[in-house]
Amino acid sequence: MIPRLASALAALALAVCCAGCAAEPAPAPSATGFASEEEAFAAAEETYRAYVDALNRVDLSDPKTFEGVYAWTTGDANAGSRKSFAEMHANEWQVAGSTTITLIAPVNSLGADIVTVAVCADVSNVTLVDDSGASVVASDRRDIQSMEFDLQAAASSPTGLLIARISGREGDPECD
Repeated sequence: MIPRLASALAALALAVCCAGCAAEPAPAPSATGFASEEEAFAAAEETYRAYVDALNRVDLSDPKTFEGVYAWTTGDANAGSRKSFAEMHANEWQVAGSTTITLIAPVNSLGADIVTVAVCADVSNVTLVDDSGASVVASDRRDIQSMEFDLQAAASSPTGLLIARISGREGDPECD
């Protein structure tokens, strides 16, 4: 459960950089529906920022607040979030503080309908305690988390993307 929890907390602080726009005629839309990598990364950044905002509004005592996170996820990311939040709610844990996005960097895009970004998130302000008030945050947790997100094309999303996979990341981007 701790890896899922770490992923959920680290995800609170991740962000995406978009590349500059080229001054060329617009190409035909790709499988993701975006005309360029720049457009895809801009949508990925908007999606990720909305996801972090939703995470920062979660109140573990009120499952209705989880819905904002679920709205920005699909597939494994959605299933993992639902399981983690249900466990934390059942265990009467409390979360406080906010994640801050420090970096979002493009990894790839316009593949089969996936945009991948690497993010750095500052979770130093985020605390998580059990029902007795004892911290459940690992003592060796890094203040700045490095993660990778796969965002999948989704017609139901206002940005055209939903977060499908979240994983830890070593190396680039270096977050420390």
